[in-house]
Amino acid sequence: MKKNEFPEDIQPCLLPEPEPHDKMLYYCLGCHREFDILNLLYTCPECGGILLLRDKDAERLNKVGGKFWQRLFDYRKMLNHQALKGVFLFYEFIAPVIPLRDIIYLGEGHTPLVKANKCLRDYVGADFYFKHDGLNPSASFKDRGMACALSFVNYLARQKGMQDIIAICASTGDTSASAALYASYMGDKIKSAVILPAGKVTPQQLAQPLGSGAKVIEIPGVFDDCMKVVEALSCKYNVVLLNSKNSWRILGQESFAYEIAQGLDYDVEGKAVFVPIGNAGNISAVLSGFLKFFHAGVINSLPKIIGVQSEHADPVFQYYRETDPDKRKFVPVAVKSSVAQAAMIGNPVSMPRVIELVNEYNLSAGEQKVFVVQVTEQEIMDAMIVANRNGNIACTQGGESLAGLIRAMEERTVMPDEVSILDSTAHILKFAMFQNMYFNDKFTSEYNVTPKKEFSNVPVQISPEGECPLPGKPLENDALNRFVDRVAEEVARKLQLKKTT
Repeated sequence: MKKNEFPEDIQPCLLPEPEPHDKMLYYCLGCHREFDILNLLYTCPECGGILLLRDKDAERLNKVGGKFWQRLFDYRKMLNHQALKGVFLFYEFIAPVIPLRDIIYLGEGHTPLVKANKCLRDYVGADFYFKHDGLNPSASFKDRGMACALSFVNYLARQKGMQDIIAICASTGDTSASAALYASYMGDKIKSAVILPAGKVTPQQLAQPLGSGAKVIEIPGVFDDCMKVVEALSCKYNVVLLNSKNSWRILGQESFAYEIAQGLDYDVEGKAVFVPIGNAGNISAVLSGFLKFFHAGVINSLPKIIGVQSEHADPVFQYYRETDPDKRKFVPVAVKSSVAQAAMIGNPVSMPRVIELVNEYNLSAGEQKVFVVQVTEQEIMDAMIVANRNGNIACTQGGESLAGLIRAMEERTVMPDEVSILDSTAHILKFAMFQNMYFNDKFTSEYNVTPKKEFSNVPVQISPEGECPLPGKPLENDALNRFVDRVAEEVARKLQLKKTT
């Protein structure tokens, strides 16, 4: 639609003007100091605490009225404007200081809510949806945060005349793919480097940053070790850190919550959202996003949020396992091999954000609405296989979400009459190696996964007698007809086909 075709009260707001940069600030969760956003910060320069980005004038959003925001966002979806096609459709709630001219859009956001089919709903015992974030450009949810973080870098570079920017991140695969992709779109303005744990990234994920031209460096250890190296580099050298320690990443990932609300016509009463917990940035963003919409009246209630962790990497679960808040103490864990590689993190950077936002969320809801459940590696793999056998494209983290829903229903955290939304963070093709290991019974003992025979699926080889076609040597005439007849008969036997009458 053209701008003049929209309702008159909507037209002035379709293309938002940026707020002055001092409307946003970094807020330290440790010492509670505030800092100017024109200094690119990852931790508090005073106490080293974790930062959140806050809108100093958030009350202006709350005064507009939730119904108007709903109408604006719904109408804006029909507007053909590149900068507002992605996560910045919710511009006013994400980063309203970035001019539209600096926003980078590669097709991220607005991933579908796919309702589980009847077989899958019967399997679980409740209605639910997958939100397939593997349909983002780099095939994972990381693109939401990266679009925001690099749009801000684009704006800051223009403001300050920055050149020869080096962007760096630690990754288990998805972050590196996303960072490299978005950096490559910016051309010569920025170059990317990624640090990966050697042997802990799938071949598909490794191919992505290499294909985008990033400098890929593999080191011994796991993600937590890579993160320590990247943190050291960001403290001593002039680099742009693109992990979720970068608060701009969190803002972009809030769009996941906004899209769920919009996809459900802003009715989230009786809903539960399941999110795998890795570095804890995504669950922080989801909590923050729903809180912003709630305070502005865009939604009238807060959905349940259920974080899911494998028993092989469960520091957040262990923290909340203690029911007395006064006795809780966060202790990092040593991770074990996990099929949910993106969540295989024992010392999540965003844990202080989680603690802060969970408290605010439950307080705003007037009751406990945030929970954490633990699942096994076996349950993750079984759930992923079952989900994809029923029309989905769920990755292992999507399997983790489904396993979490089953566990939450067993524990009565979620009731059968509630509707759940499961975060499948990446595309199944990124984690195809685990599916192949399952089908071919190739899991080593540290995974604790024993494939179920009823879920196995391997190719069936047919080797007919007689002449067969070869590359460069096709069969012709009678020889070809004999080959087709023999193979067709064998296929019919394998499929137990009945002849037509």
